Amino acid sequence: MAVGVFDLFSIGIGPSSSHTVGPMRAAAVFAEEIKVSGKLAEVASLRVDLYGSLAATGHGHGTMTAILLGLEGFHPELILPAEVEERLASIAETGVVNLAGGVALPYGVGDMVLRPLTVLPRHTNGMTFTVTDDAGSVVHAATFFSVGGGFIVREGEEDAARQELEASKGELPLPFRTAAELLEHCAVTGLGIADVMLVNEKASRTVEEIRSGLLHIWSVMEACVAASLKRDGVLPGGLKVRRRAPDWFERLKKECADGQDTDADAAWDAGPFDPRYWQEWVNLVALAVNEENASGGRVVTAPTNGAAGIIPAVLFYALHFAPGMDTATQEDRDGVVVRFLLAAAAVGVLYKEQASISGAEVGCQGEVGSASSMAAAGLAEVMGGSPAQVENAAEIAMEHNLGLTCDPIGGLVQVPCIERNAIAAAKAINAAKMALWGDGTHRVSLDEVIITMRETGKDMSHKYKETAMGGLAVNVVEC
Repeated sequence: MAVGVFDLFSIGIGPSSSHTVGPMRAAAVFAEEIKVSGKLAEVASLRVDLYGSLAATGHGHGTMTAILLGLEGFHPELILPAEVEERLASIAETGVVNLAGGVALPYGVGDMVLRPLTVLPRHTNGMTFTVTDDAGSVVHAATFFSVGGGFIVREGEEDAARQELEASKGELPLPFRTAAELLEHCAVTGLGIADVMLVNEKASRTVEEIRSGLLHIWSVMEACVAASLKRDGVLPGGLKVRRRAPDWFERLKKECADGQDTDADAAWDAGPFDPRYWQEWVNLVALAVNEENASGGRVVTAPTNGAAGIIPAVLFYALHFAPGMDTATQEDRDGVVVRFLLAAAAVGVLYKEQASISGAEVGCQGEVGSASSMAAAGLAEVMGGSPAQVENAAEIAMEHNLGLTCDPIGGLVQVPCIERNAIAAAKAINAAKMALWGDGTHRVSLDEVIITMRETGKDMSHKYKETAMGGLAVNVVEC
C-alpha cells in the first residue's frame, strides 16, 4: 500500500485532476528536469503531444493552459487562482512561455499537437514533452500519463515510481491492498478502519503533522465553498450553465430561519441548520464545490476534481447533522474531521490498488463512485460504525454507482458532473445509514464490487470514458 491520505487528498486547481492537475504536475516535473540537468540554455524549441482523452477533451478541461503553467514551473498545489489568471493572460498576450522560468519560447495553446484517436498502451491520458536545440537535436524528452486524482507516472518507470513512493513512506506496519486485508488488521488489533490508516500514516509523519494536515485539507474545502458562494453569473466554457449555489444559500438561510430576516453576510457554515433541510445543505456544499472547480478555482482532489464535492458535502453532514454534533466542542469536531478523512482514505487506497479512480480509464464510476464509497465509509466511521459496517457502507455506495459513464457535455466538468456530485453525496449518506442499521454482514463484499467496477470499466465502450464521443456529450446540442 503505497498510497497515503495526502496522496488522495491534495490541493490543486479545477476543473479536472486527471486533465488539469496531472498535466500541470507532469509539465512542471519535465521543466524541472531540464533546469536541473543544466541544459536549459540549449533549448530553442518546444513540442507537446497530447494523446487520447487529453487531446479529445483537453480544451474543456483546461489541459493546455495547465501544461503551459507547469512548463513555467508552477505546481498545482502551490499556485493561487490570481497567479493562474495573471500568467495565462500574459502568455495569451505575448505568445511566450517562460520554460522553467528561465527561457522565453514562442509557444501557446494552439501549438500543441492533438492526437485524440491515438491511445498509448499505458493509459488514455498520455502526453509527450520534447525540447530541441538550434540544430534540431533533442535536448530532453519524456512521456507521462495522468492516471487519475492528479497522480502521474512516467512511461517505462511505473514500477520504479511505485517502489520510490513506498520507500519514501517507510515500511508500513499494517499494509493492505484489499478490504479483506484491512478488516483482518482490524480484527487482529481491535482497531477501527481510521485507526489502521493512522498507524500507517505514522510511518512517515507525526500524529500532529497528520492531524494538522487533515484539518488544513478541510479548511481548504471550506474556503472553496465560501469562495463559490460569493460568485454569481454563468460558468465559463460556453454552455452558459448558471451558478446556483449563491441563490440556494440565500434561500436556505431564510428557510432555516423560518422566514425571519438573516444577516446577508452570514458565514455559510454558521447556521442555523434546521435538520428538516439536511439534504438541501448537502446539495448546497456539493454544488458549491463543483461550481468552483468548474471555474478553475482552488479545490481538493477527493479523490479527483470531478468528484471533489462529495466528501466535503458528506463531511459537512457529519459535522452538522449527525447525532450528538449539536453539543460537540471544537476539539470533538476536529476529531470528526480527522477520523472521517482517514477512514475515507483507507477505502480510497482500495480503489487505487485494485481498480482506478480515472474517469478516462473506467468511466465516472471511478470518480464519483469511488468518492461516494469513500464518503460513506467516512460517515459510518464517525457515526460509530464497526469496521464491518464501515466496509458495508462503502460497498453499498459503490454498488449503486456501477456502470456510471463519463460523458461531460462540451468536455466541460459541468453537465452532468456538478449535479452528479450532489446525488452521489446523498447516496453516500443513505449507504452509511443502511449499513449502520445492519450488523455488518452482507452478501457482496467491497472487494467484489471494486473488482466488478474495474471489469465494467474495461468492458465499457471508449465513447463513455471522457472522450466526448458518446452519451450526453454528443446527444445534447451545445448552445
